[in-house]
Amino acid sequence: MTEWFRRAGSTAYEGFEVMVRPGEPDWHHSGLSIRTLLPGQSVEIDTGDCEYIVLPLSGSAEVIIDGESVPLAGRADVFAGATDLAYIPRGTTFAVVSAGGARIALPNAKAAKDVPFQRIAAEDVETELRGAGVSSRQVRNFGVPGVLDADSIIACEVITPVGNWSSYPPHKHDEHKPGKESELEEIYYFELQLSDDVPEGVKGNDPIGYQRVYGTDDRPIDVLAEVRSGDLVLVPHGWHGPAMAPPGYDMYYLNVMAGPGTERQWLITDDPQHAWVRELWNTQHIDPRLPFGKEESVGGDEL
Repeated sequence: MTEWFRRAGSTAYEGFEVMVRPGEPDWHHSGLSIRTLLPGQSVEIDTGDCEYIVLPLSGSAEVIIDGESVPLAGRADVFAGATDLAYIPRGTTFAVVSAGGARIALPNAKAAKDVPFQRIAAEDVETELRGAGVSSRQVRNFGVPGVLDADSIIACEVITPVGNWSSYPPHKHDEHKPGKESELEEIYYFELQLSDDVPEGVKGNDPIGYQRVYGTDDRPIDVLAEVRSGDLVLVPHGWHGPAMAPPGYDMYYLNVMAGPGTERQWLITDDPQHAWVRELWNTQHIDPRLPFGKEESVGGDEL
């Protein structure tokens, strides 16, 4: 395990299964917390100088803010479909409560300005199908510019069906190049499941996937991680991808990004050695297994 690959449970803190915060060594802008709430349980959070997103991973919840209760309908699990979510501004104290129990992700990032509270309904989350062939994946753009108003945080969910590659071709976003590339840290949080075609007799296997991160000549980094549900990969800089879903296992990951720029943008540079892969998509079809869940989708050709 490297400093940028965090096994499930290794970042647990005061009741949270996952806790990554801006201000850790060599980590400055983005964060992620995950909390399981038992039926009737609640958790109170002071955002401080960070903005937050309340994202149910499973189950439903209510956000209590300024004396009001805002319902989030939630979902059965991350593969079942999009979910309602809420944006919480910096300098706010709020609570999350779940009558039936839930697992709640709390992506967060340093914020330099105040943005009003928002609730985004599941039906307003754009589901995008990217790539083609074995590079097909499904992206829920719940926390990107144009969907969610925020100061710095950018977030999305990606589902990669069994046998496919995503975050491909490898790309980076660690330099400020106006109109070409934006400087962003990135968190990958993984969950995996056995695919529907796995024989009943092998249920109980431990689903795995793989994630690659590698550096540029002047900024080395080297991660090749066998990831399981609950694992994290942090990307402070460098090329990242592919994220690989081996035969038998579907992969989900939650991406959380933020950086020092004053403009909230998600601009990438492909690794020149592999950028040609995009050209193959012109003659390939999107994987017919997508989208997962009962979601409308639009085409795309980005990450």
